[in-house]
Amino acid sequence: MNAFLPPPQPTPGRFDEPFEMLEACHGRVRRSLIQMERLAARLPVHGCDAQAAQVARDVMRYFDLSAPMHHEDEERHILPLLRAAGDEAFAAQIEQEHHELHRLWIELRRGLAEVAAGSWIAAGPAEFVGWAKFATLYRAHIASEEAIAFPAARAVLDEATMKAIGHEMAERRGLG
Repeated sequence: MNAFLPPPQPTPGRFDEPFEMLEACHGRVRRSLIQMERLAARLPVHGCDAQAAQVARDVMRYFDLSAPMHHEDEERHILPLLRAAGDEAFAAQIEQEHHELHRLWIELRRGLAEVAAGSWIAAGPAEFVGWAKFATLYRAHIASEEAIAFPAARAVLDEATMKAIGHEMAERRGLG
């Protein structure tokens, strides 16, 4: 077992339950954040070895491909429901957090790319501050979505609409 990874969490296999898919994606975000944090702790001690490079590639793959799709799911399907329910401020906050997470990702990705390429050279403890900020913001973002946004959206959807949302999510991923 990879020392960088927490145990995988079960994920729904079908898109006909979109909230379960969104929450499963949050589980994968948490897992990727743990990988990144463990990598940050390991690099100054062990340097950039093959295992570190693979972990960096795994984290980059997730946040380059899956996370943007997940944010798009929320912006297409959850935020409009929040706005329709009169919670424009919260919807705007979620959207702004998506933009900030993207901005932070672009910044910290450079260091991960160096690790993935085997060319990372230690620059000092401040190097990982952006990584920690990204993880902290992402965890808070997920917590507010799961505690407020998802229950509010779920409460106003009927089963047919939920299935339609899941179908659209699958189609955008080429799985529909």
